[in-house]
Amino acid sequence: QFQLVESGGGLVQPGGSLRLSCLASGLTLNYAIGWFRQAPGKEREGVSCISATSGTRNYADSVRGRFTISRDNAKNAVYLHMNNLKPEDTAVYYCAAALSFCDSDFTSWGLGTQVTVSS
Repeated sequence: QFQLVESGGGLVQPGGSLRLSCLASGLTLNYAIGWFRQAPGKEREGVSCISATSGTRNYADSVRGRFTISRDNAKNAVYLHMNNLKPEDTAVYYCAAALSFCDSDFTSWGLGTQVTVSS
């Protein structure tokens, strides 16, 4: 178990961009990191995931082509670059860690960062 802290959320106009950061304390080299989001009144959904080796990067259909996930293991950081944001991207975004692969169970979670897309 280790601590994950999200940052980078905020208010942005439609069509704008944000970069979310997920900083992890402790050893994360062997962990896949996923981004999830939850909008009011909706279930949490997976947005993107990057495997421990960065060999696998997954995206939800709703964000593919607009969002890009990357990681910097030297900084214990994973980033979610979000472009062409839409109002339906409004949600609390969480990062979570799973052992090695994106289809493993996510066992550590951050507290989330709010993203609001509105004019």
